[in-house]
Amino acid sequence: MVEKQTQRVTMHTVAHRAGVSQTTVSLVINKNAENIPEETRNRVWQAVKELGFRPSAAARRMRTHRSNFIGFITDQIATTPHAGKIVKGAQDVGWENGKIILLINTDSNPEMEKEAIEVMMEQEVEGIIYASMFNHAVTPPEMLREVPTVLLDCFTQDHSFSAVIPDEIGGGYTATEALLKRGHRRVAFANHNTETGGSVGRLIGYKRALADYGIPFDESLVCYEVGEANGGYRCSQKLFTRSDRPTAIFCFNDRMAMGVFDGLRKLNLSIPSDVAVMGFDNQELIAPHLHPGLSTVELPHYEMGRQAVMYLLNQIGKTFKEIEPQEIIVPCPLVIRDSI
Repeated sequence: MVEKQTQRVTMHTVAHRAGVSQTTVSLVINKNAENIPEETRNRVWQAVKELGFRPSAAARRMRTHRSNFIGFITDQIATTPHAGKIVKGAQDVGWENGKIILLINTDSNPEMEKEAIEVMMEQEVEGIIYASMFNHAVTPPEMLREVPTVLLDCFTQDHSFSAVIPDEIGGGYTATEALLKRGHRRVAFANHNTETGGSVGRLIGYKRALADYGIPFDESLVCYEVGEANGGYRCSQKLFTRSDRPTAIFCFNDRMAMGVFDGLRKLNLSIPSDVAVMGFDNQELIAPHLHPGLSTVELPHYEMGRQAVMYLLNQIGKTFKEIEPQEIIVPCPLVIRDSI
């Protein structure tokens, strides 16, 4: 049974309880006790348990020159459906390697972001993950050049920071090819009307797949709208009321696909017999629950979180200038359901 203490338990207290020197306690606790008899080691650990002793984090940092903390700064990820997988991926790898993830969500507030980085520097984090809700170009604070840093789901135009990003081009290619393999030759694309890494990359992938299958690119089959259900709905009304309507549509994300589903029903078109629909993201609250289930390409959030921490583990102890920036591109897997 752990005793209640009125004063902080120290290594000296443990040594007194175990009947050994403070040096012996230090060697046992720090796993350097190969030459100490097993019976003595057992007495030390019993005293640690009875007294509820916890080594000082500051002392451990001084001894090992490691804090075992990795900072994770996000703009809005922690308040979105993406949070669970991307953070869990980071935490799982961190835990496997004895690292604790310190997560701060800034709501895109520059002052909060600056303070978050300062707090993490004070905690002597061994590296920082700077994450964004969606893949786009960012300008990270200069302070991040003081510690190993990796960007997650974002990048810098000059590629001066390492980054972990999804394979947007490959994902767009995969989505389009899945429709082409089903025999469709008029494949539309409902794209986001804001230029991001996703909207640009997925369009490139779409064009490449068409070219590889010998199908000329038709600009009129690309609809640009807001990346939400109402945007997808409007695209469906523009594309599928024409006389030469397409037989399949690739949507920028699952939310747009959800709007396309509603629009096609209004036009009395059946999915997939009249029109095949492909999404992107594999949002768990949307894709499996549409009728029919939405075929989609998954944004690999869990794997991206894992890759970000794995990258930092290999950079710990280096200065920012010693690190050669890398771009880690994570594949986006195809998830087939009944909509194609």
